[in-house]
Amino acid sequence: MSKRTHPRGTARPVRLLGDPVLRTECDPVRTFDASLERLVDDMFVTMYEEDGAGLAGNQIGVGLRVFVYDCEDDRGRRHVGHVVNPTLVAADGEQVVESEGCLSIPGLRFDTLRYQHAAVEGVDVKGRPVRVEGTGYFARCLQHECGHLAGEVYIDVLSGDARREAMRAIRALRE
Repeated sequence: MSKRTHPRGTARPVRLLGDPVLRTECDPVRTFDASLERLVDDMFVTMYEEDGAGLAGNQIGVGLRVFVYDCEDDRGRRHVGHVVNPTLVAADGEQVVESEGCLSIPGLRFDTLRYQHAAVEGVDVKGRPVRVEGTGYFARCLQHECGHLAGEVYIDVLSGDARREAMRAIRALRE
C-alpha cells in the first residue's frame, strides 16, 4: 500500500501482542465530543504511519469500541472511514483463506480463514448511524477490527497447522 496521510492528529505507539489491553474487551463510547474526534484523527495518523489497513482503539491502548480503516475491496474500490461502537452484523458468503497480518504482531503473516462478505453497523464520531459493508480484503479488515474490540487477535481464529506455525513463530520472536 502506498503511504497515505491524514491532515491532523498525532501518531501513538502501537501495543504489541502480550500487552493485556489487546486481550480486554473494549467499552462502548458514551461521550461524543472533541476528544473522540482527536482519538479518531490520532488513529488514522498511527495507521498510516504504520502502513496498516485498519486500527482498533485498544491497539493504541485506548479501551474504547472504535476502529478506523483504509483498504480496498475485491473490486479495487477504496474504503476509508471509522466506526464507533461497531457490531459485526454479517459475516457470510464463501470462506476464503488468505494471508493476514496485524500491526500488533509486526512482521508475521499467516493464512487466515475469513468470510468473503461482512457488514458492520455503528455510529460515527457525531453519533450518526453508519453501516459499512464490503467484500474481499475489506470484509477481512472489518472482521479483523471487530475481533480486536472483543479482546481478540487474528491468530485466535487460526486452527490446526496454521495455529501451530503462528505459535512457533511468535515464540521465536520473543526469544
